[in-house]
Amino acid sequence: MDEMSLMGRLLEAVNFAALKHRDQRRKDEFKTPYINHPIGVAYSLWKEGGVTDMAVLQAAVLHDTVEDTATTFDELELTFGPEVRQIVQECSDDKTLHKMERKRQQIINAPHKSIKARLVSYADKLYNLRDLCISTPEGWTQERVQEYFVWSAKVVGGMLGANNELERRLEQVLNSRGVSLYGLSETVG
Repeated sequence: MDEMSLMGRLLEAVNFAALKHRDQRRKDEFKTPYINHPIGVAYSLWKEGGVTDMAVLQAAVLHDTVEDTATTFDELELTFGPEVRQIVQECSDDKTLHKMERKRQQIINAPHKSIKARLVSYADKLYNLRDLCISTPEGWTQERVQEYFVWSAKVVGGMLGANNELERRLEQVLNSRGVSLYGLSETVG
């Protein structure tokens, strides 16, 4: 497939996600347009992780569409194919479960994800952790932010080995809050 076709496939995913998330905002103090998040996740995969796999980049852009919009997995498969559907499915929480159970399931399921889903999950966590360093979401205490860092380390810790550079960057961000990725516990400091 030529470069123009590849670019078109990625832009198709960006456009799809932008339309699906068009009325959504992040919970940060700036009320950032939600679409910045999935685009940023894909960008981190490419720029920082060196990921060029088109299905992974498309899945990164689409990773929250089923969780946070009326999009279905069947719709993703019809538009982007079974591989993108599978990656997004592996990265999506079951919204019928209580929030704490969804968080527990992410820790349990992390070691069983495919490498491609792990890559998207790495970049998603990296983006969210960096966001928390910049702006605390409305209603979040510093304790809740710290709990998110510790929980993220547990999730990512179950997926190690997918991309050394992204793991290194995750470790740096986690360490900035006194959390270790490899020890899965808070460090003294």
